Amino acid sequence: MWITRVLSTAALMLGLAASPAAADSTPSPGASEDGSAPTAAGTSFRTATEIEQGQTATANGSAGDYLYWSFPADAGQRPTVSATVKLPETHAAETWQIDVYDGLRRRQACQYGAQTRTAAADAASVELACVLRTVRAWSEPWANDPLPGTYYIRLTVVNLAASDLGLPVDASVQVGSKDIGGSAAVDGSLAHPLVPGAGAVSQGGEEESTKEALLASLEPSGGWASGWWSDRWVWTAIGGMLAALAGVGGYTLTRGAGRPSRVPPGA
Repeated sequence: MWITRVLSTAALMLGLAASPAAADSTPSPGASEDGSAPTAAGTSFRTATEIEQGQTATANGSAGDYLYWSFPADAGQRPTVSATVKLPETHAAETWQIDVYDGLRRRQACQYGAQTRTAAADAASVELACVLRTVRAWSEPWANDPLPGTYYIRLTVVNLAASDLGLPVDASVQVGSKDIGGSAAVDGSLAHPLVPGAGAVSQGGEEESTKEALLASLEPSGGWASGWWSDRWVWTAIGGMLAALAGVGGYTLTRGAGRPSRVPPGA
C-alpha cells in the first residue's frame, strides 16, 4: 500500500512540474491588442524602441536606415525574433539582415532561422527570423552565452542598389520565446540582469545617488529571475524518492537471506 502511495505522489509532482512549463511556453498577450504597440523604431542602441515579448511592433523607414528595437529576456527562455519588411513596388534585388545583441552589445548567434535573405527584384516583401540560444542564468566571464537582460534587434539592408537607396519601406518585428525548463538550468545566477543604465553623478564628480537612470525599463512579466523554478527540482526529488524506494524494496526482498534455519527443540 505504501509503495502505491509513493508512486502516486511522484506522478502528482511530475504533473505539477509539467504544468508551469506548459504555461510559460505560451506567449503572453502583447500590448498590440489594445493598440499600444510601438509604431516607430530607434536609430541606435541608445534610442532603441522597447517592445514586450508577444508584441508586434511596426515602423516606417527608408532603405539604408538602421532600425533598432529592444526587449527583455530572462533565464530559461529561448527567444525567437521574426521580422517582415514590405518593399516598394519597383526595386532591384536587395539583401536584408536581422541581428540580435545582448545587454553588453555582444552579437548573439542564431541557432537557426533565415537571418539574412535576398529579395528578388520587385518582390513584395522579405521575411527574416532568428532563434537564439537558451538564455542562461550564469556564465563564465570569457563565454559569449546569452544572459538575462535587455536584448537589441537591428534590422537593415546589407546589399542595396544605389538607385534604391532611400526608398520607403515598412517593417514589422515580433518577439516570442519558449520556456526550456530544467534542461537549461545551471548552478549559479547573475547578481543583476544586463540592463544598460547610468549612475547619477554630481558636478563635483562624487556619486550623488545610487539610483540608476535606466536606458531600458521593460522586464519580464514575472520579474527578473522569474525562471528560477524549473522541473529540474522535481526530477531531482523524484529521483531521490525512487532511490529510497529501491533501497527499501531491495532490503525487503533480501532480508533473512543467509540466516541459518531454526530447528524446533526436540525435533
